[in-house]
Amino acid sequence: MGKYQLQSLWILGLCVLLAACSAPQKSPTGKGKAPHNPNDGRYAHDKDFGPDADVDLSHVPDAVPRYEVRTRAGNKNPYTVLGKTYHLIEDETSYKERGYASWYGKKFNGYHTSNGEVYDMYAMTGAHKTLPIPSYVRVKNLDNGKSVVVRINDRGPFHQGRIIDLSYAAAQRIGIHKTGTGRVEVEIALPHDAAPIPMRANNTKAAHIESALPPGTYLQIGAFSQKKSAQQFAASIGTKITYPLTINSAQSPKEIHRVRIGPFTNAKSLQDARDQLARIKIYEAHVVYQ
Repeated sequence: MGKYQLQSLWILGLCVLLAACSAPQKSPTGKGKAPHNPNDGRYAHDKDFGPDADVDLSHVPDAVPRYEVRTRAGNKNPYTVLGKTYHLIEDETSYKERGYASWYGKKFNGYHTSNGEVYDMYAMTGAHKTLPIPSYVRVKNLDNGKSVVVRINDRGPFHQGRIIDLSYAAAQRIGIHKTGTGRVEVEIALPHDAAPIPMRANNTKAAHIESALPPGTYLQIGAFSQKKSAQQFAASIGTKITYPLTINSAQSPKEIHRVRIGPFTNAKSLQDARDQLARIKIYEAHVVYQ
């Protein structure tokens, strides 16, 4: 092989090496750059989707309007998304609006909402562009009359013509989980028809999630047709979290054994339990009352 041929091969090899070094680093899933913040993983999915199989969420109760301290978390005002600036509603006590609702599911499940909480697609929550966080609204499907009360803890939807994004559970309750969107009326829901407490500065850390919860508040993390399966699942989880587990069994209309964590007396401990579950990759927990 001649001198010039050797030089050509050497240059070609160098170019291949440089190209490999300049390629973007992949995440373990091969979906682009490695995540640099807790919410990056949700973008591994191009489209949103619901549970792999139908889940009956008729037992999940509506959100109960209550007084909560509002902090700057999730309440930046104004804020800009996709080049458009939004201003929060200053007095939401008479808020009422008609438009289209959509829902969001597994793509975002287990990741942080705008106020730092963990999104749970099986809880009664929603996202709104301009209502203060948290707020409570009653969402009525104008086509079938079904309604649900949800707690607003996120921002969105940033699609033209949509006024609210619902959790999967809320979307199922009013019958839009299969169509994806639906015509709705959204109206503020106030505790005892009173005005909510004013927003406060962020001078008390996590004060907005220290409110008392109704008696008998639990997180349900699994349901099984056989008690032995429920016991095995509870045993595998019990050593990894600091909150007690219980198995709630029923025989009618069919045998079912529900694995639950709790009870919780305040929202701070409930959120802490969600965080512990997230660390062991359990995101599909929803609030129940017993």
